[in-house]
This record gives sequence, C-alpha cells and structure tokens, in this order.
Amino acid sequence: MRNGEGENLKHSFLITHHSFLLYNSLVSKRLDSPKNPTLKTLAELKERKARDTQGRYLIEGSREILRALQGGEHVLMLLVCPELMDMQRAESQELEQKAEEQNVEWIELSKAAFEKLSLRQNPDGVIAVAKIQKKKLADVTLEENALVLVIDGLEKPGNIGALLRSADAVNIDAVFVSGNGTDLYNPNVIRASMGSLFSRPTLAVETNELINFLRSNHFNILAATPHTNHLYWHEDFTKSTAFVLGTEHEGLSEEWLEAATSHVKIPMSGLADSLNVATAGALLLYEALRQRQ
Repeated sequence: MRNGEGENLKHSFLITHHSFLLYNSLVSKRLDSPKNPTLKTLAELKERKARDTQGRYLIEGSREILRALQGGEHVLMLLVCPELMDMQRAESQELEQKAEEQNVEWIELSKAAFEKLSLRQNPDGVIAVAKIQKKKLADVTLEENALVLVIDGLEKPGNIGALLRSADAVNIDAVFVSGNGTDLYNPNVIRASMGSLFSRPTLAVETNELINFLRSNHFNILAATPHTNHLYWHEDFTKSTAFVLGTEHEGLSEEWLEAATSHVKIPMSGLADSLNVATAGALLLYEALRQRQ
C-alpha cells in the first residue's frame, strides 16, 4: 500500500460509517409495497390537479432538494431508496445534515416503491415532498434598480426551467408568472431548472395586480415581441426593468402589450421570425447583465 492510501481508506471508512449512523437515526419507517396507500397518494402529486388539491408537490434529486432547503422551502419529508442513493456523495451528506437541522422526516423505500414515484430514468434515490407556499407580492422586497422577469402563459416545462436557470445565472431579483397554464411545481419544471426555481423569489401573480405593482414601483416594462423595429440593445437596462416574455405561438397578451413602456425585438436574419422563448430570454437577461457591469 502506497503512502497516504491507508489514511485515505480510513477517512473514507469514517465518512461512510458516520453517514450510515446518521442515516439510520433519521429514517422513521420503511415502505416496501408500491401499492401502499401512502405511496398511492404521493404518486398522485405527479399531476397538477392533485398538487392543487393536496397543497404539496414533489422534488426529485439531491441537488434540487438541497437548493429547496437552502431557499427556505417547507420540505415535509424525504423518501429515500438506499439501493439507489450514494451515501458517500458530498450532496448526499449535505442533504443528511440539512434534513437533520430542519427536522425533516425520512422514509425509506424499496426500489419498487421508489420507482412508483420517480420520473427519471436514472434516479439518484431521493425524492422530497414539500408544501406549496402561498407567496404574495407584499412579501417581495426589491432592491433599487431591480431586474425582474415576467413569464406570461408559458406551459412547456423545458422552456420555463431554462428561463429560471438563466434568471438565476444573472442573479435576477425576482421572477413573476402571470396568465394561465404555467405550473411552477411541475416536476419537469423543477428538473429543467436544476433547482433554480428555489434560488430567487418566484411567484404566480394575477396580471392586473402585477402590472399595477410594476407601475407603482416605477419599472420600465419591456415587452419582447417581433412586431416592432426597436432592437433590444438600444434600451437602457440599468434602471428598474421588467422583461415580459410570452408564448412562441401566441406571443404576449394584449394586457401586457398595452402596459409595456417599450416594445423590443431580437433581430432575425434568417427564415425564422423568432427564437425559442428560453433563448430570447437569455439574450435579454445577459444584455442587462452586461450593461450593469
């Protein structure tokens, strides 16, 4: 055995032993059967109707759950599968510590039971059940010259998740969701955002209420639309700015187009008349970041 290998093995053993003891102290019970009534009720949370009815939602993946805990989400329980969860991963160990600090219940599942809840092809063995918190505009505190993103009526989880990642990347002050269709607690939105949903204040607000809020706080409301000649980089994004993005097919609602202080476009030189909404949002957000450097 080469120098240092013995110490490394000893250190690895101590970490594993500590994790094993902590894990066993956290687990309150084990569910083996996929037909367990508790599991059936939790599996319903894959659908929006059940999430709205139960007031709960699922978060799958160690990284996403960690970000939820760090972001102040109310995690009710963790469902873990020892066969799939690597207890030596740094994220797994940090998750254990956070769960212990916040007194989160752990329930151990068999592989068959876990697969009833999981939506992933290669799950890492942990799913959280969290409470949907009713967030209000009154709870949002914005800095001077704040930068916010408004998502109007988007439905595709991949686009919503990608926008949330871009918003997190530029350290945006808040993300607001208006209109019908957008489901922030869809498991695929959480996955596509890689947990960024929990890193910035993100909440659903009625359109009129949000417009009044932005106006009263003296925001420049910038509507992204191909139906203008005003290029987005000619705008000043250093003051309080709200980017408003709509669906690719229908665009922004009339309410937002009328409420906007300015309409901006991203130039297109090819056959396509618009970019994917997540790509368009990233361009706008990074231009704002560039101007604010």
